[in-house]
Amino acid sequence: MTDNSFLVAQDQYLKSGIHIGTKFRTGYMNAFIYKTRPDGLSVLNLQKIDERIRLAANLLSQYAPEDVLIASRRENGWKAVRAFGRHTGVKVFAGRYPPGILTNPKLDTYMEVKVILVTDSWPDRNAIKDAIQIGIPVIALCDTNNQSNEIDLVVPCNNKGKKSLGLLFYILAREYLRLRGKLGQNDEPPFALEEFVEE
Repeated sequence: MTDNSFLVAQDQYLKSGIHIGTKFRTGYMNAFIYKTRPDGLSVLNLQKIDERIRLAANLLSQYAPEDVLIASRRENGWKAVRAFGRHTGVKVFAGRYPPGILTNPKLDTYMEVKVILVTDSWPDRNAIKDAIQIGIPVIALCDTNNQSNEIDLVVPCNNKGKKSLGLLFYILAREYLRLRGKLGQNDEPPFALEEFVEE
């Protein structure tokens, strides 16, 4: 695979640490692991990360912004998901997700969506449970230590690092806008990576 067939330069992926996993690995995530370093950290396969980001962007682009919800309990993802919401019009929930937002119309926070993306399947399990209850697809960013049951599309990545989450949501926002026809295939997006990445 050549460098320019990636969504961003391979170097940019590597600098963000998007491929650096944890010392713990679940059976499901084995398929996405490239190797284990001498220090015990698992390294994710960049090609598979890139393929899955592409799949996630394709899936999300089938839905209008008001039908998509991005949930992030993990604070490292807040800036990235908020920037994603700002630039795409997609609904975002950054912080502790109280159960029932998707299932209980009596709640003030109630919303109707058709697909959900979570930044980590463990802290965001309430959002996943809600999505399952109403039968909508779940996309989840999964590190080497994540379980992937009840998830429709796994996007392997370092879902704990601010740089890695920032880059991932930057790419997703750009691809979502391109696939929705809001941005030309070769046009640069009207936003910078810095807006997505915590310093």
